[in-house]
Amino acid sequence: MQREEKSERSRRQVLDAALKLFSHQGYRATTVREIAESARVSTGNVYHHFPDKEAIFRSLLDEFWRVTETKRYPFTRALATGQFPDNIEQLGLAARDSLREFKPYFALIFVDVIEFEGTHIRKFYSELGKRYGAFVGEEALGAMRQRLRPSVSAIDALLITARVFFNYFTIEILFNVPEPFGKDASHVIKELSDIVRNGILMNDQR
Repeated sequence: MQREEKSERSRRQVLDAALKLFSHQGYRATTVREIAESARVSTGNVYHHFPDKEAIFRSLLDEFWRVTETKRYPFTRALATGQFPDNIEQLGLAARDSLREFKPYFALIFVDVIEFEGTHIRKFYSELGKRYGAFVGEEALGAMRQRLRPSVSAIDALLITARVFFNYFTIEILFNVPEPFGKDASHVIKELSDIVRNGILMNDQR
């Protein structure tokens, strides 16, 4: 095996081990020695790839941010169809699938909030609207604006829709609370989609 391949493989082992440990027991409770032991490499090897423990944590979050910019990420795939608001139900399913597939990375977001006061995730979330707009495309955004009420921003509509579904499935998948609304996921997606699309008031009360 080439030296570069060997180095990349050991780096991957370190990241995978750190992801598992950080997402299960937090940042401060995890030591570099534990990461090395879990990755089956020496502590010196860990420091060969990363200057300190926080660099490992940052690398994992950066890795996740990069994934969310690709169609490997279910929610981005759904956004990129440009079919909002007709595909609100599909966005709900995509939020669920995103949390299922990348659950450990989502756990890191909460670790960052609790242990770093959101230092590492702040920039990502502050730019989320711009990112969503890029995924959807200007042509699709223009078509959306024709269908939304004049006071409703297309980007805000996307952000609110995303938060509704991600918040729900965070409780169900990340916090491991089955059916938090007392209904199966498909029923909840249908109801939340209806509320996002039509609001909660009778038409004559708006």
